[in-house]
Amino acid sequence: MSSPAVIRYLTGITTTGTPHLGNYVGAIRPTVAASRRAGTENFYFLADYHALIKCDEPSRIQRSTLEIAACWLAAGLDPDHVLFYRQSDIPEVPELTWLLTCVTGKGLLNRAHAYKAAVDKNAASGNDPDADVSVGLFMYPVLMAADIIMFNAHRVPVGRDQVQHIEMARDMAQSFNHLYGEHFVPPEAVIDEAVAMLPGLDGRKMSKSYDNTIPLFAPPAQMRKQIAAIVTDSRAPGEPKEVDGSALFQIYQAFASADETAAMRQAYAQGIAWADAKQLLFERIDRETAPMRERHDALINNPAEVERILKAGAQKARAVATPFMARLRHAVGLRDLATGAAAPVRKDKAARTSLPAFKQYREADGHFYFKLVDPQGRVLLQSRGFGSPKEAGQVITSLRAAPGEGLDGTQVELAPGAARAEIVAALNQLADAS
Repeated sequence: MSSPAVIRYLTGITTTGTPHLGNYVGAIRPTVAASRRAGTENFYFLADYHALIKCDEPSRIQRSTLEIAACWLAAGLDPDHVLFYRQSDIPEVPELTWLLTCVTGKGLLNRAHAYKAAVDKNAASGNDPDADVSVGLFMYPVLMAADIIMFNAHRVPVGRDQVQHIEMARDMAQSFNHLYGEHFVPPEAVIDEAVAMLPGLDGRKMSKSYDNTIPLFAPPAQMRKQIAAIVTDSRAPGEPKEVDGSALFQIYQAFASADETAAMRQAYAQGIAWADAKQLLFERIDRETAPMRERHDALINNPAEVERILKAGAQKARAVATPFMARLRHAVGLRDLATGAAAPVRKDKAARTSLPAFKQYREADGHFYFKLVDPQGRVLLQSRGFGSPKEAGQVITSLRAAPGEGLDGTQVELAPGAARAEIVAALNQLADAS
C-alpha cells in the first residue's frame, strides 16, 4: 500500500493571548522542529476566526496575532519553507465551512465536548441548556474541519483534548466524499506524548484561563519575579525535596537536557533551597529564550514586517486553496451556467448509483471491515478486520489514490470470481467520477 510522497502537517494557534512558556514547549518549539523534517509540507496559521468565539476584544485579538506570529518567527519558523498565514486571509476557509455544514448532521455537533460542557454547566445551574451558547461555539468543529481539509492535511498534531475534533473532521470529509466524489483526505490526529504540558505558577496547567502563566518573552526582571512566585512547599534549605508534583521541577525539565535534569533531581534530594532552585530555573529558561528575544522584539516593534510575511504566506496558501475551492464549487453544483447545459437531477442520481462503491461495516467480532462492490452489488474486494473505522478509511483512501497498488498486501483480498484488472478498472472509474 502506497503512502503520499509528501506528508502534509497543519497546526494553528488561536489568537487570544500573549504566548507563554506552556505555548512554547507544547506548540511553538515542537512545530518549528517538525517544520524541518524531510518529506513534509507544513501549514502554520494564526486562528483569528476561532478567536472570535472566545474573545470580544478586537484590540486583544489584533495584539495576540502580532505576538504569536512574532514568537513563531523568533523561534525559528522559516516562512520561505512553510506556508505561514493568518486564517482570516483565506476566504476559501469560511466558504468551505458552509459547504461542510450542509453535509454534517446536527447530532454530530451535539456530541462535541465544548458544546456538551456548556450544556451540562447550564443544566447544573438550572438554566436553559443553550443559555449563552453562541452558534460560533456550536459550529467550532466545522470551522476547524475546514481549516484542515481545505489543504488536505494528512496529519494534525494536537493534544488529547482535541482528538475528537480531528475525528469529526474525518467524518465531515467522508460525508462530502460520499456525496460528491473523492475530494478530501481524511486527516489523522498526531499526539506527541513527549511534548510537555507545563504547570503554571499555582501548579495547575499553565493557562490564560487560570491567570497563572509566564509570558515567553517577558523582560528578564519580570520573568525572574514570576518564577519566584511559583508555589512550592514549606521545606527548608537542607531538607530533601520531592520532584514528583513539583511545578518548578516540571518546568525546569521541559527546558533542560537529560544531564541537567539529573543534576537538578540530585539537588532536590540534597535539599537545595527553593530560592536557589528558582534561580537555576530562571537561568535555564533565559539561556534558551534570550537568543530569540532580539528577533521577537524587533518584529513586535515592526508590525508592518509581520504583516508583509503573513500576506506573502496567504498568497502561497491561496495558490492551493483557490483552485481547490473552484473544484469543490463545481462538485456541489455551484457552476458557470455558460459551460454547458445542466444534466437533469434524476440522471445525475442514476449516474452516481451506476458507480462501484466502498461499503464500510462492523461485524459481531467488533472489528471494522469494508468491501468494494460493483453497481450490481457484486463484491469485488474484501478487507480484513481493522481496530477502528479510521484505519479502514485510511486504506480506502490509499486504494482510491493509487488504483492498482495495495491489492497484493495483507489488508485486502480479491473476492472469489473477481479479477485484479476488474478491480483496478472499478477504482479508476471512481477516480474519474470524482
